[in-house]
Amino acid sequence: MRRLRSSTVVLGGMGVLAATITSCGSEPDKRCVDPVTRDKLPSYECGSGSSGSARGQYYYGGNVSDGKVSGGSFDKSAVERGGFGCSGSGGG
Repeated sequence: MRRLRSSTVVLGGMGVLAATITSCGSEPDKRCVDPVTRDKLPSYECGSGSSGSARGQYYYGGNVSDGKVSGGSFDKSAVERGGFGCSGSGGG
């Protein structure tokens, strides 16, 4: 019986480790934003229609306060996803 418990603890620990590793490789949050005013827009405003006249651009990471974004970047590669056990933080 004691051996079974230790196996369960080891397997449970491996699950937490796997979740941690996976969360570090996750994509940063992405929002559709007006690049001039930094107002958050509906996601369809960033879609590339046939005319190519999308009003918004994707903004990665950061926060939304009073409908405006800050603390992230329009450059996806400049933003790292920070989670449990991950080093670095979003910014840009």
